Amino acid sequence: MSNEIISDNTTINALPDIKSMPLPELTEAVVSLGEPKFRAKQLYEWMHKKMAGSYDEMTNIPKSLKEKLSNAYSFTSLQVVDVQESKLDETKKFLFGLSDGNVIESVFMKYKFGCSVCISSQVGCRMGCRFCASTIDGVVRSLLPGEMLDQIYAISRITGQKISHVVVMGSGEPLDNYDNLLKFIRMLTGEEGMNMSQRNLTVSTCGLVPKIRELAGEHFSINLALSLHASNQEKRQKLMPIANKYELSEVIDACKFYFDETGRQLTFEYSLVAGVNDTAEDAAELVDLLKGLNAIVNLIPVNPIKERNFAAPTRENALAFKNKLEKSGINVTIRREMGRDIDGACGQLRRRHLNEK
Repeated sequence: MSNEIISDNTTINALPDIKSMPLPELTEAVVSLGEPKFRAKQLYEWMHKKMAGSYDEMTNIPKSLKEKLSNAYSFTSLQVVDVQESKLDETKKFLFGLSDGNVIESVFMKYKFGCSVCISSQVGCRMGCRFCASTIDGVVRSLLPGEMLDQIYAISRITGQKISHVVVMGSGEPLDNYDNLLKFIRMLTGEEGMNMSQRNLTVSTCGLVPKIRELAGEHFSINLALSLHASNQEKRQKLMPIANKYELSEVIDACKFYFDETGRQLTFEYSLVAGVNDTAEDAAELVDLLKGLNAIVNLIPVNPIKERNFAAPTRENALAFKNKLEKSGINVTIRREMGRDIDGACGQLRRRHLNEK
């Protein structure tokens, strides 16, 4: 492979990325360079267990092999462009620079159960959700598996913390980068690498019905989170352009299929927007929509962005909405508002950076 071609016909590097290669592929590459097979396992462990940031850190790899690799492959190593740290909690938002000059965001969050990282799957997003900063300028390209993995590795190195949970819910639509997402999942959860439990990995989608069904067929143990954000088709169309392609009933049926195939509990993300989708009628419709599903509704008071006029409901209104769902037997939480004093919403930090440039 002479070029790494991502969606939108964007060539990001003349050389294939070595950090995006699963172990069997890496083994073939190492053997093709005239090296013994065991070197591939050493390299893989350096990149995906020890999270090496460069070949220079690989003390048991011969200099001659490092030179061969440098000439044949690129090595993803994200560069920190900016870091924001919340004064309210220990949330950190990172702006990482890619090798082609693009930037992406990742978020580090501390919980009682461990440390979680929310990563991006694309540079920008093509889905056009009205309340999201990520999508304002559209999508530039999709991320390679190595670029997705290195967000986790870089944050672990910088913070000195073991990352126990990963959420693919940052900029981009993960299922719009499907093949690279599958590679990423297998590499992150494979025993040759971080060996993270699939149950600690959550993938978000705005509702690409065919891909939800395709992902179900992989029979992973990962969690699926649907960005729902509306209790009926009409409101969803106003908030999320993807609803013009897939009816809400189709999306819910695909989620049911995912549960039937995997047994994994579903999460429905619902951004509460004052005066838009937070009424008693919305709550009643949501109950009817989700009744009987093994699901959790995660209410998210919308994180305001300056490009949109959306505002979060009051705490009292959010709790009232939550109570209506709970009284009808729906499992519901209100997401802990982390990093609200920094550019916490998806795409905010990247957009501010691009505007400043």
